[in-house]
Amino acid sequence: MTADGAASRSTPAWRGGFGRLWIAAVISRFGDALRTTALPLLAVSLTDQPLVIASVTACGYVPWLLFGLFGGALADRVDQRRAMWLVDTVRGLLVAGFALAVGLGHASVPLLIALAFSLTSLQTLFDNASTALLPSLVEREVLGSANARLMTGQQLAGGLLAGPFVPLLLAAGAFMPFAADAGTYLAAAALVATLRIRPPQREPRPAGSTLRTEIRAGLRALWRDRVLRAVCVATLLCNIGMGALIATLALHVTRWLHAGSTGYVAAMTAYAAGSLAGGLLAQRIARRTGRVRALLLGGAVQTGSLLLIGSVRHLPALVAGMLLLGAMNMVWNVNQVTLMQQRSPEPMVGRIASAFRTASTSGAPFGALLGGAVARLYGLNAPALLAAVLFASAITALIPARKPDVPVVAREDSVSSARPAS
Repeated sequence: MTADGAASRSTPAWRGGFGRLWIAAVISRFGDALRTTALPLLAVSLTDQPLVIASVTACGYVPWLLFGLFGGALADRVDQRRAMWLVDTVRGLLVAGFALAVGLGHASVPLLIALAFSLTSLQTLFDNASTALLPSLVEREVLGSANARLMTGQQLAGGLLAGPFVPLLLAAGAFMPFAADAGTYLAAAALVATLRIRPPQREPRPAGSTLRTEIRAGLRALWRDRVLRAVCVATLLCNIGMGALIATLALHVTRWLHAGSTGYVAAMTAYAAGSLAGGLLAQRIARRTGRVRALLLGGAVQTGSLLLIGSVRHLPALVAGMLLLGAMNMVWNVNQVTLMQQRSPEPMVGRIASAFRTASTSGAPFGALLGGAVARLYGLNAPALLAAVLFASAITALIPARKPDVPVVAREDSVSSARPAS
């Protein structure tokens, strides 16, 4: 490709590797949504103990705290494509075995917990390898568009399309959502296995290098980059706020607004629809403002949305707030991931990505506990207002990143290397 052609191109080609990766990501997210919707319903049918049921969900967070950094270091060492299809194959076999156990009447809460823990443990390698793989599959100048298309497709599949299928599958048998999820894992593995990628440029590891020293090197690289450090802190604050909001949203809608289950469905549908719109807008906003300013804009709009949700006691205000929240959350996610991929040294993308995800995951459960305590002490709308404060704090944390002092990796990307603010 000529230099002029590279500069004028703004979207990834669907033919070849990216198209297959997109299809694999979308069908895998569809299957994940089937499983994550059916799993709590199955747990409720096995026990009426809230703490036991919550432990199933908690096991979706714990492996990130235990193995997240390890998964990132491993992703930088291995063939990322091979790691992805092998992990998906193992996950497909695990879920297929679980579906068989459910079909035979052998489901139990310990088995649910073991499945949730195992799948998320494997996900720590898969997600970090996936983030590190994309720059080897598409040109760096189209990474923003590639991330936007991947995230929008996943949101469409998991946020809107999968939900109506769950009751139909459950009507055919309690094991069916899990059998379908196993099928999507195996189909995604087959697609990823056929990808042809550019091998990452890796320097030979020093003699005696260990995963622990490589993890420390990745953390140091993240901390020394002022932009990535600021974005990481801001993302952590936002995830604490979102954890507080989501954990108490059902109470907010049904008891504070008195909007019932219909209001809750309307709020979640608005959020999903907003996310799709945000996926379409993310790259356009970044081209006009630069990626850091896109994050600042997204954080500001989300702060206003949370204030609207927490202070106006009407369902239309909630729906409007959730719509904007979903749109700007997608704008944030697309630009945050793209900044990370473009500013990270290629041999360290997996480790830096794992640091981001570990921070994000630690924020969500802490935020959920904080939201519950705040709702009990100050009222059911208080978690939304707390989230607004945390998002405003995230904007403040981003201010030092407005004038990057470390050159971006992809200088030819007119979005990431937009002129600094005056």
